[in-house]
Amino acid sequence: MDNQFRPQGFAILPLVVKNLLIINGIFFLATIAMDMVWHIDLANYLGLHYIGASDFRPYQFVTYMFMHGSFAHLFFNMFALWMFGNAIENAWGPKRFLFFYMVCGIGAGLTQELVQYIQLNDIVQNYEYVQLNNRSIPVDEYLNMLTTVGASGAVYGILLAFGMMWPNSRIYLYFLIPIKTKWFVLIYGLLELFSGFSSIDNVAHFAHVGGMVFGLLLILYWKNGGSAGLKMRFTKKNSSDSRPKSDWDYNKERHDEDRRTDEILDKISKGGYDSLTKEEKEFLFKQSKKS
Repeated sequence: MDNQFRPQGFAILPLVVKNLLIINGIFFLATIAMDMVWHIDLANYLGLHYIGASDFRPYQFVTYMFMHGSFAHLFFNMFALWMFGNAIENAWGPKRFLFFYMVCGIGAGLTQELVQYIQLNDIVQNYEYVQLNNRSIPVDEYLNMLTTVGASGAVYGILLAFGMMWPNSRIYLYFLIPIKTKWFVLIYGLLELFSGFSSIDNVAHFAHVGGMVFGLLLILYWKNGGSAGLKMRFTKKNSSDSRPKSDWDYNKERHDEDRRTDEILDKISKGGYDSLTKEEKEFLFKQSKKS
């Protein structure tokens, strides 16, 4: 069924999404406060530096996800996290959702580092100074200027997961144009890949692609039997499908059933039980027997 996707309100946010929104907001306010009061650039310590730079630290693969360069950067990342992460965490549960989010974010950082290594290897190996804005600066100083911040890589992984779980749900592009999620995800992924090769802006396009790739690999691992520390759930065999049901499929099925149950109950509250179709009554009866 081609459902229209409607994100739930802020009052009923699941645990991990709610805390990620709060933590990212705190980090953004702390960045502003430390710059205004002590003139400390927090992004210089917590942003992800190029791995060959003197300011690089391993912990930055995690902390860079909570840093943002502007309010617009923070707002759009957090809006997407709320819009798509809400449904996914409700389907997967907080532990799996957080694990997935972190893997996508760290994977995006690793991808960015690999791309930068390929791009900068010649400079690092053969030059001592770099010409920038009509002045020569040491290579190490230049490398320390290359800082990646933002949750975009993790968010792109969340977007991919939503597209794989509910490919035919409709969302509204720019709040106006209806489009199926699977096409939305595909278009955004291809645009980021194309921009990575052609664009000269300061956006880490390959990090976005990396977040999607790592998310895809993890989802495929789960779908093919990888438990990631969580037990597999099995269903009875039948003539159409004798394979055991994976944790991924089980959670998705449960979420879809709960979602449809809520829609039917809303219909009852508006038009009474007699307003239901025969198929809806049968579905509600089967769900009541499971409870």
